[in-house]
Amino acid sequence: MRVFDLRDDPDAELSPLVDHVRAGGLVAYPTETVYGIGGACTSTAAARVREVKGRGAMKPLIVLVSSRSAIDGLEWNADADELASVFWPGSLTLVLRDRGGLFPEGVRDMERETVGVRVSSHPIASRLVRALGAPLTSTSLNRSGEPPITSGADARRWLADTHIPDVWLIDGGTLPPSAPSTVVDCTRPRPRVLREGAIPTARLRCAIPEIDGSVD
Repeated sequence: MRVFDLRDDPDAELSPLVDHVRAGGLVAYPTETVYGIGGACTSTAAARVREVKGRGAMKPLIVLVSSRSAIDGLEWNADADELASVFWPGSLTLVLRDRGGLFPEGVRDMERETVGVRVSSHPIASRLVRALGAPLTSTSLNRSGEPPITSGADARRWLADTHIPDVWLIDGGTLPPSAPSTVVDCTRPRPRVLREGAIPTARLRCAIPEIDGSVD
């Protein structure tokens, strides 16, 4: 495991880590919610993330992107555009249709032809995506069913205990408490909240009053 400690030097050089990801390696990094783990948007790297996490092949990964324009190839509608304009960068994941195959098998949901995308508001995660010049897969750094990791110290211990040498770490210190990202399906005539998280449904309804969700 190689560690990039950005607590004292937030502008530390990331080019070796970018090369590592482009070569198929994985990286653990802080986000606006929890520490995540991901890699390049390839089927091989996505399969490796699932292996590390102990996650089933049928559950798709979230993708972090640099901006709305970076994923113009997905199918956007007026509601998705409005939500992105109001809540990005931030803790909102939008599920969009990917019939054109912008993302490969293992990253997108092949049955529904969809992918979950987000522009992160965390300075380290957003910097990493920009340096990579391409989308980065993202899922929480933990085994499925375990509590999420919210500090660099715990991330170091978890990676050391699980003996995964090809996962490098960006240590951004301890994150403030946060719920996971809110997930909204924008492939329907009316967008629907699939998971309420850091952004409450009531706030989403300030932008899209007719959004479907479990919270009224």
